[in-house]
Amino acid sequence: MSETIPQAFADAVRRDPTTPLLTFYDDASGDRTELSGATLDNWVAKTANMLTDGAGLGDGDAVAVLLPPHWQTAAILLGAWAAGLAVDVGGDPQPVEALFTPADRVEAASSWPTSDRYATGLLPLAMPLREVPPGYLDYVVEVRNHGDRFAGAPVARDDRAFAGPVELSHLAVARSATERAGEFGIVAADRVLVDARAYPDPADWLLAPLFAGASIVLCANLDPAKTQDRANTEKATVVLD
Repeated sequence: MSETIPQAFADAVRRDPTTPLLTFYDDASGDRTELSGATLDNWVAKTANMLTDGAGLGDGDAVAVLLPPHWQTAAILLGAWAAGLAVDVGGDPQPVEALFTPADRVEAASSWPTSDRYATGLLPLAMPLREVPPGYLDYVVEVRNHGDRFAGAPVARDDRAFAGPVELSHLAVARSATERAGEFGIVAADRVLVDARAYPDPADWLLAPLFAGASIVLCANLDPAKTQDRANTEKATVVLD
């Protein structure tokens, strides 16, 4: 069993960097984005470099990721963990060193004390925002300015992975994600279709499949009438809806 999240992700990329690791659908916008392990790794590395080189964050710092399930959310979460940062995914506002929010939810995010704020429209084709909220940077613009290889120090199993009211180490996350994958019946090489509305927690839609060695078909605003056809098209072996 991998003992840290970056290790589990690196193992997933190493197994086959060219096949789809995360496929994202949004039935409201019609978006479909498919990321191979190598492509997602590129986004993760750029995000980690942006947070360390750009924002100057380091081991022990915390970031708030107040984003719904999305492929960009996966890149931001995995990038933060690769950089040795702890992640707070919501709840009561806590002081953090950086924050990520959808552009249409900046008012709700304003109560979080932080020094660096990033917004994203979660738009198809990773399009930039037409109008960036005051006091924010556009994540998809900023991240493209950074290198696609990250050379930070390895993350240790006892390092913090989650911040907030309940803090969890990477090893604790590894164990809980492995247990959760077992509850879902996810095993290595599975392709897991996930209804994002039913499973909004990254522990379910991202980490359980990742630690099990499975790939993900993440569906936002899933039309129930399309679930079976989508599962057939994507060759899903496990459906969480």
